[in-house]
Amino acid sequence: MGLKEKLGRLGPPIGQSEATAQADATGAPDGERTRQLDSLRERMAEILGREPSAGRMPADPSLTELPFARVERPEGAVYQRLERLAPSHHVGRMPVDAAHAAEASVLALLALDPSLAEMDLRRALYLDTETTGLGGGAGIVAFLVGLSWFDDDGRLVMEQLLLRTPAEEEAMLALLTERISAAGVLVTYNGKAFDLPLLAGRYVMNHLPALPPRPHLDLLHVGRRLHKARLGACKLTTLESEVLGFERGDDIAGADVAPRYGHFLRTGDERALSAVVEHNAWDVLSMAALVGLYGEPLSLHEEDLVGLARTYKRAGALAEADSVANVAVERGAGSEALRVRGEIAKARGDRARALADFEALSAELDDPRVRLELGKLYEHHVKEPLKALEVVLQGTGESEEATARRRARLERKIARTVKKGG
Repeated sequence: MGLKEKLGRLGPPIGQSEATAQADATGAPDGERTRQLDSLRERMAEILGREPSAGRMPADPSLTELPFARVERPEGAVYQRLERLAPSHHVGRMPVDAAHAAEASVLALLALDPSLAEMDLRRALYLDTETTGLGGGAGIVAFLVGLSWFDDDGRLVMEQLLLRTPAEEEAMLALLTERISAAGVLVTYNGKAFDLPLLAGRYVMNHLPALPPRPHLDLLHVGRRLHKARLGACKLTTLESEVLGFERGDDIAGADVAPRYGHFLRTGDERALSAVVEHNAWDVLSMAALVGLYGEPLSLHEEDLVGLARTYKRAGALAEADSVANVAVERGAGSEALRVRGEIAKARGDRARALADFEALSAELDDPRVRLELGKLYEHHVKEPLKALEVVLQGTGESEEATARRRARLERKIARTVKKGG
């Protein structure tokens, strides 16, 4: 392609009219741009599985196949989906209504937040947002807010609020304020780092009063404590599959959410949002199912019980931690279950149990950390410095200086023992 042709694709030269450019027989720039736009529309339509639509303003969601009704408020229109779920509704193996009777004291321990022990989970508000970007910043908008709560009959109600355009945000935020004001506690998945700060920023941008403060249970942190050792990254969809036993099927990636909303704003093609709406609904309902499970956590996978025992130990609930560790060992959770039971026994002052568990671990594993604990128990509990020294000489993972001090102390104790015996 020659230089003249390349410049021609950028648009008509200065001083040349648009009509002249369109009449250019060599391939008009406007014609090329039109073809490119048509091609992009066709590609988007192919992805969405429908005929391409010409650009138009976003449709009124209440007049489309999307499951929203238009609600008039003093601040403007809100597009709302409201559904009351049957008590039998499950996410995988867990009924969502189990969250209504979940033990707040147990969840407070898992969250390492004693203030949550008094929360009323019957008045919990589950919240999740879909946004125009994955990062922070003043330009990011929550265009879809998913909520769920229990009504007076103990039935879970799911609500979704959709922005037809960002200009209609104030009405949605006003309704969200009402929902949070009526709640006793907020439940989110990564809401402390993402959803709540983003919403707080939107209230500022709209010159609205700040959201009322509420206790906040963020299930991401609970999930990591319980499942990270077994599952690695604890995305909500991973927990659905591996913990709840639920497979979403045709879901969309998080990175595809914002582009679909952008397509909706540019073209008015509301059907691009169908998968986003269902994705958000799954997120909200899965949180309720997880709260139900975590409120009675002994049904967790045996390896996750190790994480549960460690979390109880961190929370200072040593009796509960010991009970869970015993269950984990009985169910065959392996060396990590023995390790955590030994650690808990030591913290409770049951050094005999700790010694037995660390001796069993030492026979199974070549682990300097196990030898260090075993050496301490031989030295301080059963007063056998010779055994302690034998373990230390195999390596305990301490620094050379610390090892030298420990070895010298044990050698002195051995010498005194020999002297007394002599």
